[in-house]
Amino acid sequence: MAVFVWYRMMKHVLFALLLATTTFGTDESQWRESRRTRLTSEDGWLTLVGLNWLHEGTNEISLPAHPPVMKKFVLDQGKVTMDAVVLRDDTDPQGPTVTRIGTLSFTAIKRSDKNGDRYGIRVKDAQSASRKLFKGLQYFPSNPDYRVEAKFEPYQPARKISITNVLGMTSDEVSPGALVFTLKGKTYRIDPILEQGEKDLFIIFKDATSGKETYGAARYLYATPPDANGKTVVDFNHAYNPPCAFTPYATCPLPPPQNRLAVRIEAGEKKYAGGHS
Repeated sequence: MAVFVWYRMMKHVLFALLLATTTFGTDESQWRESRRTRLTSEDGWLTLVGLNWLHEGTNEISLPAHPPVMKKFVLDQGKVTMDAVVLRDDTDPQGPTVTRIGTLSFTAIKRSDKNGDRYGIRVKDAQSASRKLFKGLQYFPSNPDYRVEAKFEPYQPARKISITNVLGMTSDEVSPGALVFTLKGKTYRIDPILEQGEKDLFIIFKDATSGKETYGAARYLYATPPDANGKTVVDFNHAYNPPCAFTPYATCPLPPPQNRLAVRIEAGEKKYAGGHS
């Protein structure tokens, strides 16, 4: 009798393990497909073909259409206009004004740091070479060991941390608290930030694979807000390359020192074969 009880118990355990493995694998496949769809969409990062910074006054910009199109943009004390129409920038709660010319689209962007604000015109082309010649994404094998439970330790009040982007601009971003987790037997602590209008925690990090198997500047990752017990999940299988891995016209934020982890995180997206170093 004891043998049959043990067998039934083991059957339930194996079924649970199989179900968990299947669910994990399905989740990873769906996430990767969603990532590919977003990246290769008609307004995804692969379509970015230009970024022109504006100076105060009138700016004449040649947009990379075929043939090129000249447009005048006026920057007047933080207000960008084209043909007397005010363009909302990408920090506006309503979203940026999108103007289209053929396969091109362009928007005003705003980047701020301790030295002030910079405004630019970001240009996308739905028929860009990067999109048409996309080489696909490469990943480490999915591994549930890199889906870790993290304890959220709130900062009271929320802390401002310095984030520098690839342009060398440094801004103070809001970090609501630290995420503390154990990986490969060691405890790590990272500071996520809250982006404007978002609830999920945005993690910018580097690890010991950076510059080798993975993109050298950083990888990105989101975690859901902590539950009532202060717990959330950090799934490094969902770590992905920043836009700068695909285009020189992005303004990617870089990880703060505390988010540079001395451990190999062999999970998530690898270096893009057709990208930048």
